[in-house]
Amino acid sequence: QFMTETAQMADIVLPATMFLEHNDLYQSGGHQHITLGPKIINPPEECRSNHEVICALAKRLGVDHAGFDMTSREIIDRTLQDSGWGNLENLEEKHWIDCQPEFQDSHYLDGFAHTDGRFHFSPDWKALPPQGFGPAGVSMPVLPDHWNVIEEANSEMPYRLVTAPARHYLNSTFTETPTSSRRQKRPSAMLHPDDARHLKITDGDTIRLGNLRGEIPIAAEVVETAQRGVVIVESIWPNRAFTGGKGINVLTGADPVAPVGGAAFHDTRIWIRPEL
Repeated sequence: QFMTETAQMADIVLPATMFLEHNDLYQSGGHQHITLGPKIINPPEECRSNHEVICALAKRLGVDHAGFDMTSREIIDRTLQDSGWGNLENLEEKHWIDCQPEFQDSHYLDGFAHTDGRFHFSPDWKALPPQGFGPAGVSMPVLPDHWNVIEEANSEMPYRLVTAPARHYLNSTFTETPTSSRRQKRPSAMLHPDDARHLKITDGDTIRLGNLRGEIPIAAEVVETAQRGVVIVESIWPNRAFTGGKGINVLTGADPVAPVGGAAFHDTRIWIRPEL
């Protein structure tokens, strides 16, 4: 565990348990299994799990619910039974539960979940939940088609920015491990050699990336693997790793996308200037 930049903004930080220090039930978007994450070691003194914190708050607030009087293992057991997946004893014995639907269901051989049983190429998004999260006044094409709705490069901002995860980071959890930081070295903007020559930039130069959202200084890294017109800043370094303390997300947008919100990944146009 480490003190993140977000946590540093808090008046009080409550130390939490790590995944080996509490019992938990796991699902994933990448497979169809339920797995158990058992408590393996005791946490450091004063660290509490989410379940312990919620139960303690409920007690102080006088909230009455059966779940607040149950242990984490009892919650897991009850969840499995109420969901029709056996019990905790069964999961501990088998280690995982395969929830993949039968071939007939997973391949929709008996139809889809609409009342007419058909696949709808043109859904009525306005009639489907959730509501109120997408951009106002934006209509998607009626049928599946290419929709030119990205931030296209233009004369003022002729480059596209990609902020894909760095190989040694994946997410902010790994930015504090010494080996990952040592291998990633520093934040850098990868440019194609042709773009670097056009901008009179050499490898290692400090350059400035910017758009209507803001701008940041960063080291240039000239690489053959970048596409012309595309800049790659592998992410995600903490803000303090950048000169000036402003990170790459100064340039990226948080605008909701159609039909019901969400993020537009790697959809950012920028300009590049040599740092004088």
